[in-house]
Amino acid sequence: MSQVETEIALTGGNPAQPEVTTELASELGLLPEEFERIEEILGRTPTFTELGIYSVMWSEHCSYKNSIAQLKTLPRDGTAILAKAGEENAGAVDIGDGLAVVFKIESHNHPSALEPYQGAATGVGGIHRDIFTMGARPLAALDSLRFGPLDNPRSRFLLDGVVRGIGDYGNCFGVPTLGGEVFFDECYTGNPLVNAMSVGLVKTDGMISAVMEGAGNPVMIVGSKTGRDGIHGATFASVELSEKSESQRSSVQVGDPFTEKLLLEATLEIIKEKLIIGIQDMGAAGITCSCTEMSAKGNVGVEIDIDKVPVREPGMSAYEILLSESQERMLVCVKKDNAERVTEIFEKWGLDSVIIGQVTGGDRFVVREKGQVVADVRSETLVLGGDAPVYIRDTRRPEYLDDAEMFNINSVADKQDWNEIALRMLSSPNLAHKGWVFGQYDQTVRSNTVVGPGSDAAVIRIKKTRKALSIATDCNARYCYLDPKEGAKIAVAEAARNIVCSGGQPLAITNCLNFGNPYKPEVYYTFTHVISGMGEACRALDTPVTGGNVSFYNENPDGSVFPTPVIGMIGLIDNLSDITTSWFKSEGDYIYLLGETKDDIGATEYLKVIHGQTTGHVPRVDLKVEKALQKVLLDAIRHGLTASAHDVSDGGFFTALAECCIGERENPLGAEVTLRTPGRCDALLFGETQSRVIVSVSRANHGHFEEKLRLAGQIFVRIGKVGGTRIKINNLIDLPLDKVSDVFYNTLAELAEKIA
Repeated sequence: MSQVETEIALTGGNPAQPEVTTELASELGLLPEEFERIEEILGRTPTFTELGIYSVMWSEHCSYKNSIAQLKTLPRDGTAILAKAGEENAGAVDIGDGLAVVFKIESHNHPSALEPYQGAATGVGGIHRDIFTMGARPLAALDSLRFGPLDNPRSRFLLDGVVRGIGDYGNCFGVPTLGGEVFFDECYTGNPLVNAMSVGLVKTDGMISAVMEGAGNPVMIVGSKTGRDGIHGATFASVELSEKSESQRSSVQVGDPFTEKLLLEATLEIIKEKLIIGIQDMGAAGITCSCTEMSAKGNVGVEIDIDKVPVREPGMSAYEILLSESQERMLVCVKKDNAERVTEIFEKWGLDSVIIGQVTGGDRFVVREKGQVVADVRSETLVLGGDAPVYIRDTRRPEYLDDAEMFNINSVADKQDWNEIALRMLSSPNLAHKGWVFGQYDQTVRSNTVVGPGSDAAVIRIKKTRKALSIATDCNARYCYLDPKEGAKIAVAEAARNIVCSGGQPLAITNCLNFGNPYKPEVYYTFTHVISGMGEACRALDTPVTGGNVSFYNENPDGSVFPTPVIGMIGLIDNLSDITTSWFKSEGDYIYLLGETKDDIGATEYLKVIHGQTTGHVPRVDLKVEKALQKVLLDAIRHGLTASAHDVSDGGFFTALAECCIGERENPLGAEVTLRTPGRCDALLFGETQSRVIVSVSRANHGHFEEKLRLAGQIFVRIGKVGGTRIKINNLIDLPLDKVSDVFYNTLAELAEKIA
């Protein structure tokens, strides 16, 4: 028995702490068999502090115990990948010229359900820290949001708080929020989804790792003081929401964007001066996670004195300090003799920086409180890829999938007033313009923004180069509910299609996988099939997975959310002249539809909005066809042959055409088009057949454009011209632009009065 083990045996930890039992472990989220495994690992009963450490590190949120086996099947290799999934705080991709883009998306769902403002704000803060701890300066943020219907007062309350939280934090921090998505459905009424994405830029030789190395090197905590907010936040995120959840508001952190801005500058300064070995954000599980993950990665031990941690509140125990998730904090492994310089830099920025321990030989995480050892565990036993448990849960195909497959399209009437239906579609909160949302976000700070919200993808320039980044988030959760594998394939394909429509070459993805309780076989079935579909699409489109986040337990007594695998994708635009937007540019330009329209309305927004049904066959995506479409379209864009490009997705052809006409609100341009009817009029107008893009081309370029498509074997048809003040489709739709624009732009604006 080591001296440390002897001290623990003699003191039993803090004698004032509760007795450690299986029942207590269960209260902290550990299964009985997991508690037994902890006792086996330690060779004794854990102290109360150690039990807390294991409870957060073996929680779903930190250990990925129910997902890691599936995640390992995803493609993670690529010639440009600099940081693979799970290796660092975020993914990193080489974009040439000695530069790398660092990016990641994560969830903050449960906190946002209880405290929407702080939950969303701290989600934004946390994802930005993951980016700049790698030495990258954040360039842009996106968000993917899901709420219940807006006729529900609580949904309006949550939407208001989340949007204000995202806007206030991002605006104060000084990073533009450039896009994302907002979706409404009954399944999210009790459990909203708030997924935040950050994208940063770093020199490839300036990246730094989240690692500890070198026995004797000091370990510092920098940034804000530690408080009691967020204790057991990781555990809280690993259980279902219930009526008792309201009493767990202390699990929600409180953010300070002004402090984060100072922390950003100080962190980048100590990295630039090469003063440190490694650095990690104190996110989920706080000091515990940072210490154990960094030391395990470096194959070293670490010992800390908990009494040296700067705290906001008196009387905090080691348990509370170790598990606190107070925001705007970092753990830093400093090179010997550099601690004084690190302190000088943080003092200059008005931030705390305190040595709380040091790197040791061996492999143990040791915590002392008032001179006594209260925790002594092997770091490797706590972390992902170490001794943290790994499970593969039972699966069972949900019965509702059989009902969806039996949907008969002929049960839906196909003779209607299509003008009226078209306007009703545009007034759907899922299709209407989201200006009320992103109008609260600063989109131009730092002056890099080229294309903001409203086009297929956001575009941000890389200063001192001719390059730009194209960024998109995508997921049609209704598809994933009705066909998990196909829905996941479509999510990846649509993200890539949006990148290409903006003029970019898709590079890689990050993902945020939002699901219900993994112990329910139907939920785990959808999870495994989503992973399968995502992997298939990423391999086909050469977009490896760089990491992300799994968020289980997104359900409440009323049921689970739809399977919602949000895809965040990065693309590279080699030349600023290739940047393309979705709206029409000039009268007289020819309009083309690339791809084939099929006779199907299954799983569509049309079927939900007009007929109140969430059912039917999800549109299939042929990944070979999709890749060929993207290749020829990007080639045409790079040769300067296109004026605009816009993918056909939610809401079908009419919605996409309307957005092309009125996307530039100050200069709307009408269109008159003729399409070959696939059979049903509603399928023609509102069906969501995949791998389709509306492109406008000048008369001067149309010959070269058509020749390029023919040589590539791409299905296409010239369907009409840009011009006039109306939208006309065959003899089905004939609407004035001003009326279309009014419905599209003012629906959410009018609802905003209720929200306010």
